[in-house]
Amino acid sequence: MNENIVKFIRQVYKTEEFIPLHAPVFLGNEKRYLNECIDSTFVSYVGNYVTEFENQVASYTGVKHAVAMANGTLALHIALLLSGVKANEEVLTQALTFVATINAINYCGASPIFLDSDLDTLGLAVSDLEEFLENETEQGADGFCYNRKTKRRIAACLPVHIFGHPCHIDKLHQLCLARRIPLIEDAAESIGSRRGGVHTGNFGEAAIVSFNGNKTITTGGGGMLLTNDEQLAKRAKHISTTAKQPHPWNFFHDEVGYNYRLTNLNAAVGCAQMESLSAILANKRETAALYDDYFRENGIKMFKEPANCESNYWLNAIVFSNMKERDSFLEYANAQGVMARPVWTLNHKLLMYSHCQKTALTNAQYWEERLVNIPSSVRLK
Repeated sequence: MNENIVKFIRQVYKTEEFIPLHAPVFLGNEKRYLNECIDSTFVSYVGNYVTEFENQVASYTGVKHAVAMANGTLALHIALLLSGVKANEEVLTQALTFVATINAINYCGASPIFLDSDLDTLGLAVSDLEEFLENETEQGADGFCYNRKTKRRIAACLPVHIFGHPCHIDKLHQLCLARRIPLIEDAAESIGSRRGGVHTGNFGEAAIVSFNGNKTITTGGGGMLLTNDEQLAKRAKHISTTAKQPHPWNFFHDEVGYNYRLTNLNAAVGCAQMESLSAILANKRETAALYDDYFRENGIKMFKEPANCESNYWLNAIVFSNMKERDSFLEYANAQGVMARPVWTLNHKLLMYSHCQKTALTNAQYWEERLVNIPSSVRLK
């Protein structure tokens, strides 16, 4: 089976050379816009491309405000801070996610509580969140939600749209609203993905997307905070620009700020990438359909977009019966020059987060033992 899968991947990408997991593509005006940016001499975070990129992403996703930052992790740090997360508080999230999600919580001085994942989305399990809130929390006299065990405030909930597949974000948000818990969407991987026709990033108080080199579109490094809250957007731009008050020459900073803004150079690439986004998404859905047809005919399970959703299929994934089969394929594929990787090690197993509170995580463990990502780059014709 391993040999046949690798042969088919090579047929899909029409090459006998090394096949990466997800390589960037530059199909349009990237070089032109970069040259214009360099000629303007505005190469840092002051420049027209930053504003244009923010406007393009906001318009595409349907949010009212977008604030460009140096990467998705930093955008998430700001989103959590502005949602009110403070030191010695707690954030409900999932064990099955890239470590950057959890690191952003740590940057705030807060602690993650690890919940399970849904089998149909890979995202935060609705039933596990509901059960945890019902059995492990209580509302304080101030109206906020507190952990019965630790007595700490549950300051936010942070679900993730894994591999671009939308989680049950609408249901999660309703549960959080009832408990006065801000919901922040980690939509780092899901530009172009929708649930019920609504783009990810529109459901909570704020969200973030990533434009890292391995994402659906890229600025090399980059991210963006998305929100429909005008005041939150203004605060995000202010504190991510070192909290400097506007003035023609004086440098006065009115609070602790962060130097997190995206550069004009990166944004120039982003503007060109946005022009190609529709074509890139169509190409990636074609690739997912090719994989789906082959795997279905050969009795191999592929993870597909959830019901009532449109996924960008950032990374395609196949599911093996057990860890032994998973590891056998990983070893074979990578030895043959076809890049494949398992899902991330569950975060509660990492040394720095091993002490954190967690639920049973049965589904997350299931996926860790079986799921493998396979090449998902845009196919150049």
